[in-house]
Amino acid sequence: MSFMPKRAMVLAAGLGLRMRPLTLDLPKPLISVGGRTMLDHALDRLEAAGVEEAVVNAHWLADKIAAHLDARPRNRLRITLSREDAPLETGGGVRHALPLLGAEPFFVVNADIVWLDGPVPALKRLAAAWNPDVMDSLLLVAPTAGAVGYDGRGDYQMDPDGRLSARPDMELAPFVMAGVSIMTPDQFAGTPDGAFSNLLLWRRAEAAGRLYGVRHEGNWYHVGTPPAVPLVDAHLRHPATREVHP
Repeated sequence: MSFMPKRAMVLAAGLGLRMRPLTLDLPKPLISVGGRTMLDHALDRLEAAGVEEAVVNAHWLADKIAAHLDARPRNRLRITLSREDAPLETGGGVRHALPLLGAEPFFVVNADIVWLDGPVPALKRLAAAWNPDVMDSLLLVAPTAGAVGYDGRGDYQMDPDGRLSARPDMELAPFVMAGVSIMTPDQFAGTPDGAFSNLLLWRRAEAAGRLYGVRHEGNWYHVGTPPAVPLVDAHLRHPATREVHP
């Protein structure tokens, strides 16, 4: 493999409003499914792929995120906390952490999703597909029909070459953005101060024909509401009997 991002951003600063009451005194990334917190699932995957440093942002109950990271065993993955005094959303959170992420492309991973890898780990498949000559962002996308815990209409259509186009209003799309991507610091030039979504950057990339996707080959789980917690937990504890590939 010629390229593997050395750094990653893990988005863990959300308020978790849809997950209440579970998140009244616990940050959503620290909810456990399959015997691990969602934050640890993300960090474990990054470490296994060979990523050297992860930046984790935190706002809601940030001290609990910090304490959890301090207690995590120190292995090959260095972890830095990026505190946010006010919620910055996904894009604002990444922009705030850019001084910690360096000048090279990096992974961005949401801390409210969990995935099981197929024959080749998803992060390595993303890295192998990355082509800065034609891409501004590369998204991992999962089949909407097989997404456990997800009840939306999907996010993207994908051309045979991997180029993505957003779902038209009121229609269904075959793929949901799976909460994992490769992005670059240069994309954030000219972005607004304060809070904004990574969707702003992906819309720009799509308009320029430079938004691409890689289809996830394993099971994918979205843990966004309280009912999803026991559902995803059961799938993770017995994945062999609960395959969800469409």
